[in-house]
Amino acid sequence: MIDRRRVTVRDIAAATGLSIATVSRALNGHATVTAATRAVVDEAAERLRTGSHSFRGTVFVRCPYLLTDYFGLIVSSIAETLSLHGRQLVLTAGEAAARTPLLADLAGRQGVAGVIVILPPEPGSELLELQGRGVPFVVVDPRTALPRDIVSVSAAHFAGARALTGHLVGLGHRRIGVLGGPTEWLVSDARLAGHNAALADVGVLPSPALLRAVEPTTSHGYAAAASLLDLPSRPTALVCFNDKVAVGALRAAAERGLRVPQDLSVTGFDDLDLAQATGLTTVRQPLQEMGRMAVTLLVRLLDRHELDALHVELATELVVRTSTAPPP
Repeated sequence: MIDRRRVTVRDIAAATGLSIATVSRALNGHATVTAATRAVVDEAAERLRTGSHSFRGTVFVRCPYLLTDYFGLIVSSIAETLSLHGRQLVLTAGEAAARTPLLADLAGRQGVAGVIVILPPEPGSELLELQGRGVPFVVVDPRTALPRDIVSVSAAHFAGARALTGHLVGLGHRRIGVLGGPTEWLVSDARLAGHNAALADVGVLPSPALLRAVEPTTSHGYAAAASLLDLPSRPTALVCFNDKVAVGALRAAAERGLRVPQDLSVTGFDDLDLAQATGLTTVRQPLQEMGRMAVTLLVRLLDRHELDALHVELATELVVRTSTAPPP
């Protein structure tokens, strides 16, 4: 006898990459759902109910960074979603992955059906070589600009940064310091462009003197914030590349006797646990959804389905907490 398991709408949505609303409409026979979508939902529901996760090939996941809360959330989501699709995961991460080039790391692995690479440091030419070998793969959060026919998923960095700085200028800030990310990272350019667009909305030109490029760590954030806060005319707000940089900025402000937010507003990006713990105004990245979407895109490639969108950007959300206020 087949063991029938209880399956929720959320389970089916995760397995198919469809929204919960779409899955619900499909299960309820809504007329607006196409026959193809209904078939995908029905197949996934049956597979999840019966637990028929037959082995369907290995997916190699490479994250050449420590699995901190940021990368850990993405990788965990990828692992859970691959399991729902009945696919086995082989993971390489941390310093070992960073020391070994992608193609060399993949060369000795047998039975790999597809690949997911997270924030790859490799240039686009090396990714094109991987593509030329006929291995389906998806890039999560591209670090550099990708060739147009490489599939990727990321957050809407430009829109998120624009909303964040828009919040600050709406409070009255005009002299805003920027602790941006590494200059060679694609995301750094996107967020800086979003910041500048929000300034342009109120007729303010960005000041190079208020810009610092930093590695995304607390210690680098502290040093860069200190240099801006020691200027003769210091900024009234700091826009930080991520929450960790922002925590460093908070420490630099505290050492100078500056109260946040009364004397200085500080913002982050990502909405990690430490942002919630410190009351940080930030932008929430859909990290787990990025992982789920990466698997969905890869499975479609493995099943030889045509993709209408090769570069998927997922919406971010401005989260306002207690670290921002009107300028003094």
